[in-house]
Amino acid sequence: METAENAAPKQHIFIHGLGQKASAWDKVILSLTVPGHIHCPSLFTMVPPKDLLYANIYRAFAANCNVLPGKLHLCGLSLGAMLALQYSIEFPDKVASLVLIGAQVKTPNMLLKLQNVIFQLMPAKSFALHGMEKKPFIKLADSMVGLDFSKQLHRINCPTLVVIGDKDAPNRKAADTLTERIPNASMEILAGVGHEINTEAPIKLASLIQDFWVN
Repeated sequence: METAENAAPKQHIFIHGLGQKASAWDKVILSLTVPGHIHCPSLFTMVPPKDLLYANIYRAFAANCNVLPGKLHLCGLSLGAMLALQYSIEFPDKVASLVLIGAQVKTPNMLLKLQNVIFQLMPAKSFALHGMEKKPFIKLADSMVGLDFSKQLHRINCPTLVVIGDKDAPNRKAADTLTERIPNASMEILAGVGHEINTEAPIKLASLIQDFWVN
């Protein structure tokens, strides 16, 4: 007998990174053929600019996920991967599969602090390209310091694909850790690609995701 959960259309959610807009997934999504619905939330419009902190974005993201019918197929890059990772830990029975791209197990605090110094020196117009103002952007990056999911990875019970570019050295150790500690996880390394795989190699990434979700 078909249950309500099985009858619900599949929900595929793509979550962009810190220096991206939702449109960063456009070429990936156009190259996919998957049944059900595709969602691509714009993270930086989910909360007011004055409240643009990681914890607030996560709460809004989780609330949006929880009202969708059936189980979810999550795919996130960088910041988006952290959100997907946390959601899968807190709501393991809601997630059907998980794709983590350029993800961290815990935020590299020294690197984030160095990035924030660089952000302070950048002109405001550089942040406008991402649909954000300079101060909220820096505030959001700073709010990610201290995130650590390393002791909770065993809670994830869905098939998980960890994707990393071979040029993304800062995130390689985390990719290995995620693959080792998440039950039922595997890793794919894309040659000649850096961190933002969804914009650098969208066709290759779409092919990986397609095979993972269909098979």
